[in-house]
Order: sequence, then C-alpha cells, then structure tokens
Amino acid sequence: MKLLLDECLNWRLKRELMPHESFTVQDMGWEGKVNGELLSLASSNGFQAFITIDKRLQFQQTIKRYSLAVLVLDTPFNRLEYVRPLVPSVLTKLQEVVPGEVYTIS
Repeated sequence: MKLLLDECLNWRLKRELMPHESFTVQDMGWEGKVNGELLSLASSNGFQAFITIDKRLQFQQTIKRYSLAVLVLDTPFNRLEYVRPLVPSVLTKLQEVVPGEVYTIS
C-alpha cells in the first residue's frame, strides 16, 4: 500500500511501516500545502492512505471526496517514541481501510 505521512510526523516512521511504500510530505516536496490541497495531491498521485496526528482534519475536510483513507494517530506528541506504540494498530488497520473514511488509532 502506498502511504503518505503528514509533515508533522517523524520521517523515521516510514521504516516502521514496512512492507508498505511510505513517503513523507517532505519527500514529495509538498511542505506547507493546506490540507485540502495536500489530500488532492495525495489522491491524484496514487496514495491509498494518509497518516497524520491532526485530529481536526476530519472536521475541516470532506474526506469522502478523496480516493484515500485517513488514519489519525491519537497521541499527544508527534515524537517517534509516542507514535511508535501505535504502529502495530496502524498496520492492522491498513489491512481493512476504505477510501474516503477516517480511522482514529489510539
């Protein structure tokens, strides 16, 4: 599965998400893009899931209009030591995501 990690997440998270093909917003050169534009770019570039810690995203955007799923990591900080414990749940959830849906991973 092709994954896009929000720019607020540590790039090292890509290694934790193997065997998925993971890219950061920075890898794609999309830094500073607003959420709607970022989701459009991700959808049109074949990404199947967008991973973020932005809990407001689902209330600011109509996710159903995009051809990717959004996974929101419910963690108080974006540092890898806070995100890493959620990786097993992310990997499990990626097996069943549906485009246009939002999933909160706690």
